[in-house]
Amino acid sequence: MKEYILTPIMTPATLNPNGHGDKPVVARKHPPRQPLPRAVLDPTKPMLKLGLDVHLDFTMAVAQEEHSNPKPPRKFGRAELVAQVRQWVGEGIQVFCVQESCGFGFTLHRELEAAGAQSFLITPIALNGARKTDKLDARALCLRLSRWLDGNREELKPIRIPTQTEQRRREGSRRRKFLQRLIRMLANRGHGQVAEDQHVQLPGRWWGARNWRKLDGLDPWVRQRLEQLRELILALEAQVQGLEAQLVARLKEQKIPKGLGEISLVTLDDEVCDWGRFNNRKAIGSYTGCCPGEHSSGGKRRLGSIDRMGNGRVRTILVEAVWRLLAWQPGWKSALKYRARLAEGAAIKKKTVVALARRLAIDLWRWRTGRATLEELGWIAA
Repeated sequence: MKEYILTPIMTPATLNPNGHGDKPVVARKHPPRQPLPRAVLDPTKPMLKLGLDVHLDFTMAVAQEEHSNPKPPRKFGRAELVAQVRQWVGEGIQVFCVQESCGFGFTLHRELEAAGAQSFLITPIALNGARKTDKLDARALCLRLSRWLDGNREELKPIRIPTQTEQRRREGSRRRKFLQRLIRMLANRGHGQVAEDQHVQLPGRWWGARNWRKLDGLDPWVRQRLEQLRELILALEAQVQGLEAQLVARLKEQKIPKGLGEISLVTLDDEVCDWGRFNNRKAIGSYTGCCPGEHSSGGKRRLGSIDRMGNGRVRTILVEAVWRLLAWQPGWKSALKYRARLAEGAAIKKKTVVALARRLAIDLWRWRTGRATLEELGWIAA
């Protein structure tokens, strides 16, 4: 028979072996941990470290053998660099490469790995202070890589590389935003053309079927210019509608929170790539870039504006979604503690919404990884 030693703070819930009163404990399987890229060292093979400053036309490379001084910079073409790495690997040398992530994608990274090298990417950083040249950057990357391989984990922060499937999947939501920007540019050009030539203000969606019929009184030359813009806008809108249909189809038969929006959720899924990549709430909170900046010294602590160090696309969608959830999810548990601040002035309310954007990312991470249900988060399904 089990014996309990009663204390004044004990409740029926604490006496239950499950710790949850009469509610049974539900075992939940969390996604396996996804560690960031790490180097695999073979002490029996010689080591070659490459710092790469990548451009479209060429790559500036600085090589270091073991712990010797770095060699002079050398310029490679992409195919030439991959062939040289393949030759080194064939000679029994373990090759480590590092480059900054940029707008050139991950093609070179994947080709280097296919050639047998261990390739790592980091976020762009200031490598040489006020001085910046391709040669200096490549040398600085090589030296950082060397210290990182020696065990100093603060020298480099390798990022997670999306798979080609993930990379192409998120292109749908990014292309949608790009096409929407083009539509706004063409629409504004039409507004400006009519205002300049006829001193007339066009209606909002002047290219729509109803508004277009009202523009018969414009000068024929101006109307012809508008008709050319209208054809482009209608073609782009057709592409946007097709993309949106494809994006929404991914959430078929899924319950989503009311007010979040299907397009917003799909875009967040595409940008994050895999919610299971984050091992704790601090990681997903930092990824949003909504963490406050800090300047503290001694006994003084001062928090500033958000650091904006994460994914800007994710941050924008989260802030937009918070405004909608505040209207459609009155029981959202993360927002209840901020209710008093939300009732204050406009400036405080905007800051509170940004703070809630970080909380929203954490709640979405908990929901998408099975750590919490919609009901546990205080959300109503659409």
